Amino acid sequence: MLEISGYDVVVTRDTDTSIHDKGIEGIAQQKSSDMDNRLAIFNDNDNAVCISIHQNQFTQPQYHGAQMFYSATNPESESLARAMKSSFTKLLQPDNQREIKQCGKELFLCYFSKNPTVMVECGFLSNPEEAALLASDEYQAKVAFTIFSGISEFIASS
Repeated sequence: MLEISGYDVVVTRDTDTSIHDKGIEGIAQQKSSDMDNRLAIFNDNDNAVCISIHQNQFTQPQYHGAQMFYSATNPESESLARAMKSSFTKLLQPDNQREIKQCGKELFLCYFSKNPTVMVECGFLSNPEEAALLASDEYQAKVAFTIFSGISEFIASS
């Protein structure tokens, strides 16, 4: 959708595999290298909008709904998080009351990205109903369109 709309899209990874440097051994060192390499991709693209897409998990199954996290290190990130939240509420989850949240250094990519960056938690895998939705191709397409709409809303207001 973004490419069809004329945007250059760079995907850091499209599977749950690390992009750490070759020759790095040890899980902690591989994780650090992976995060550094993804951050470099975020920061090597000027005027980018960076979205880190995740699924949430919690110990109790009743929690549900998308949630956005942003860092105050880039003032535009909060606006991007608000646009993304608005898109999810309007298009996919009208009853979603989850608030956007500011993060710290624990969300490395958000905190150290020089571009507006948001981590989008699309839903809770620990909620059986939401997990079933997140596993379906139809719902994934709706989530993708919702994220696209949030990015478009952010860019239009910038």
